[in-house]
Amino acid sequence: MRFSREDGPTEEKPVTVVLVADDDADIRDLVAFKLEQAGFDVIAVEDGQTALEQARSRQPTLAVLDVSMPGLSGIDVCKMLRADPATAGILIIMLTARVQEQDVEGGFSAGADDYVTKPFSPRELVSRIQALLSRARA
Repeated sequence: MRFSREDGPTEEKPVTVVLVADDDADIRDLVAFKLEQAGFDVIAVEDGQTALEQARSRQPTLAVLDVSMPGLSGIDVCKMLRADPATAGILIIMLTARVQEQDVEGGFSAGADDYVTKPFSPRELVSRIQALLSRARA
């Protein structure tokens, strides 16, 4: 419980955990930084296998997955998360430089909730995450 000087005790809002998986350290760090600034608890990983392990153990509310990662791709991770009842409810945003129509369709077919192409605006990504979370909670 937190205390506010004006109102006395206030209930703390639960922290939303977001998993960020991208093999590009600059992008991963930028996304993690912007999400932390927006009040999210961030788990940042560099590959698909670690993303899958962290999703299963930490149960984030949302995952931002790069499509092209070493080992398991973001598409592979997305399919595996959707196939497992314990992780099927995790919201997923694909983040990728792949902009062809078939790539976007492939992301949604794998079970992604949204698809953001690189280059991207970090503020827009945060806004999309907040909108997706709001819709999911409604």
